[in-house]
Amino acid sequence: MAPLSALEHGDMKMERYLRTKDLGEAAALDAVGLPMVGLEPNGDGKSFNFIFAEADRSATIARQYWSGELSVPARSYADSMRRLKDRLFARR
Repeated sequence: MAPLSALEHGDMKMERYLRTKDLGEAAALDAVGLPMVGLEPNGDGKSFNFIFAEADRSATIARQYWSGELSVPARSYADSMRRLKDRLFARR
């Protein structure tokens, strides 16, 4: 799981976000309805970080995903995976 960090969003106050480069984790977060606020390139030039709002809730869901406790409908997970892949390939 990626560490929490802060991003400044225009004139909005600092909000906390969760970043992950793991596609499976990002699909799980998306499948439960957490808002993805963007993609950012990693320093390696090959991969991207998925950035999710609601850092505390995102971190809880990510822990459930990695521990195997998270349960989401298979169709929702597959749709999220496809949607995130489309966004990745559109950025390349």
